[in-house]
Amino acid sequence: MIWLLRLLHRRYRRQVVIVWDRWNAHRTTAAYFQKHHPTWFRFEFLPPYAPTLNPMEQCWNHTKYADLPNFIPKDLEHLSKAIKSAITKQSIDQKLLRSFFAYAKLRI
Repeated sequence: MIWLLRLLHRRYRRQVVIVWDRWNAHRTTAAYFQKHHPTWFRFEFLPPYAPTLNPMEQCWNHTKYADLPNFIPKDLEHLSKAIKSAITKQSIDQKLLRSFFAYAKLRI
């Protein structure tokens, strides 16, 4: 995650607000950046046990039940490619992405 956020910083070159759930890897990454690069990001954490507030939950829900509802992968690599393809398609569908935020009652 540190690698991904460094790429994000290089791309935008200004402080970015990151909204995360309280997964341990997210908290550890936030602590790293707050210590080493405190001006790069502002981290906001969702309340514990609040999946309805997390737009990413709707992304996974859409992937499982709309994009790949009866998908039977041959192996893990096949599954990984199918998920990446579904997420990539979602990432360019602005109407769909906005619906994930609307469901979570978050303004963009």
